[in-house]
Amino acid sequence: MCLLCYNKFRHFSKEVRTAMKNEYDYAMERRLRALSPELHSRFTESVFGLQNILSNYLLIFPTFTDHTELHSMNVIDFCNRIIGSELDKLNADEIYSLLMGCYFHDTGMGIRKKDYDEFASKIDFGDYFDTHSRDNISDIIRDFHNEFSGQFIRKYAELFDIPSEEHLNAIIQISRGHRKTDLTDEEEYPVAMPVGSGNTICLPYLAGLIRLADEIDVAAGRNLSFLYNTSSLTNKKDIIEFGKHEAIKEVGVLRDSFVLFVDTDDEFVLNNIGKMSLKMQKTLDECNFAVEKRTPFTFTQKTIEIKNIRSSNENNRQ
Repeated sequence: MCLLCYNKFRHFSKEVRTAMKNEYDYAMERRLRALSPELHSRFTESVFGLQNILSNYLLIFPTFTDHTELHSMNVIDFCNRIIGSELDKLNADEIYSLLMGCYFHDTGMGIRKKDYDEFASKIDFGDYFDTHSRDNISDIIRDFHNEFSGQFIRKYAELFDIPSEEHLNAIIQISRGHRKTDLTDEEEYPVAMPVGSGNTICLPYLAGLIRLADEIDVAAGRNLSFLYNTSSLTNKKDIIEFGKHEAIKEVGVLRDSFVLFVDTDDEFVLNNIGKMSLKMQKTLDECNFAVEKRTPFTFTQKTIEIKNIRSSNENNRQ
């Protein structure tokens, strides 16, 4: 752990530090390089090209929580921690597709107006516009950004040297799957999608991974204080979101649970974190159901827990 991180977390209990310990740093990246240097090279070159693209979301959502490559790196980190010792069960094509999906999953947040018009004509919005205005483009993009991401990947795939149509389809489905899509749909998410290498890709598991990893990236480190001036926020929803992120100091990935380590005595913030944890639990339950029902994989984490560090520290001082 770097000195900056140590100073930030040294007052945490042994339980907290254990949950933060990450023996799986860059596990997928290292494994992919060992299994397929070619796919690893394609992935790293794509990452370089995506950095400026991911920052475009700020043009539409200037006060939104971070959706740059820093968020993508967090999502990959959580995927590594959730997969853990099961990584040997994934082949090179699965690892490559998941890593690419982690970087591409929010590209739909920063699309240009021309792309919006083109992509929107291809997306099934269901009955959304019965209760929402077609003129509020930012809300439409936010609510369907996973679908816009899928359209973006399809249109600009040639820029990223994706090796085959099968890999492209896998990356699109994994990216779309980070929210809302039905992971139990056998046509949308086959358990063994063949690719030209002779391997197969288990789409329900990989999409479930990115959905969980994206859902739990809620700690304060996601929105670095020197990049976001939260004191200038005026939108109530933004204030609530940043308040929760600032209070959640770390998300621990334990064997049986995900733990939100919170440091606040603000009842309003705690109440909103409680509501958020219920939503996270719903996502965890849905992912567990789809993966355990349809695949040979499993997620060992079954619950979302909240631990208030401030309360624990105050009790220890008494």
